[in-house]
Amino acid sequence: MTTPAPAEFPVTPTKLSLPGPAGVLEAATNVAEPAVARAGVAVICHPHPLQGGTMHNKVVTTLERTLRELGLATVVFNFRGTGASQGTFDDGIGETDDLLAVARWAQHVRPRDALWLAGFSFGSYVAARAAPQLPVRQMISIAPPVGRWDFSHLASPLCPWLVVQGEADEIVDANAVYTWVAAQPEPPALVRMPETGHFFHGRLLDLRGVIKNSVRSNLPALVA
Repeated sequence: MTTPAPAEFPVTPTKLSLPGPAGVLEAATNVAEPAVARAGVAVICHPHPLQGGTMHNKVVTTLERTLRELGLATVVFNFRGTGASQGTFDDGIGETDDLLAVARWAQHVRPRDALWLAGFSFGSYVAARAAPQLPVRQMISIAPPVGRWDFSHLASPLCPWLVVQGEADEIVDANAVYTWVAAQPEPPALVRMPETGHFFHGRLLDLRGVIKNSVRSNLPALVA
């Protein structure tokens, strides 16, 4: 069962139905342990819906757990037409609007928090499209599908930015990602993971460590 969008961020793991531009969006929230909780909330985007991507994807759940262990509150959600989310797939355009709706809800219920965006594969493309319209304080792009989606017109986020790319990615051209990263006006921090495929099979713990080590210096303050 999901509950309607609350006026406050839930203090326990909760499944929600958030209002979106094409109908209800299925979402889930969680919070860090009180001893490590920080004034930040991360919204995490899943891979391509037409290729089996959902908010339950293993890379997405690894991102969620990692950021929560670092002290952030987290929101994962299904794009339109995925799971219990209403609407139909919209080629990244409507999905960007979905992300904006979820992120703005998170900002509304946690107005003093730093907003972080993270995405895996197609989700990283959607996050990159939405970032210029949000006050993002940290961007995390996992296996961005450069060459499969048009990243050329997207502005670099004006915040610290981490890109993680597997060197043995069988879906995304890793060299295209490296070229794209190097061409950014302010290139993001790039971590290349050797012997790692697109879905990070057998490397999820390593991914967790990479993220923690790479973003720790940008963490928001502990909650008083």
